[in-house]
Amino acid sequence: MRPTDRIAVDSYVFDALMPDLVAHDRRPAAFLVYLHLWRKTRGGARGVVLSLSMMTDATGLSKRSVQTALQHLERRALVTTRRTTPTSAPTVMLHAHWRK
Repeated sequence: MRPTDRIAVDSYVFDALMPDLVAHDRRPAAFLVYLHLWRKTRGGARGVVLSLSMMTDATGLSKRSVQTALQHLERRALVTTRRTTPTSAPTVMLHAHWRK
């Protein structure tokens, strides 16, 4: 992906998900991580292997903040992570339940 590539983001992400995660849940880091995953998965079109280090570099968040954000997103059923081994980087699948 080139830095100048554009991606489309569903209006639901900004109109409903952002206020829900940032204001209601008080988890702005979860919203940032979700946006980063949106870009990497092309809006949930495919899974992607991303390490915590890669996500911290891309978002500017601490490792612990990214871990907490991922846990919150999983509880909310917005993402699914799978690891092939306990120490491997997870494959992350983004869910856009409002599209169904």
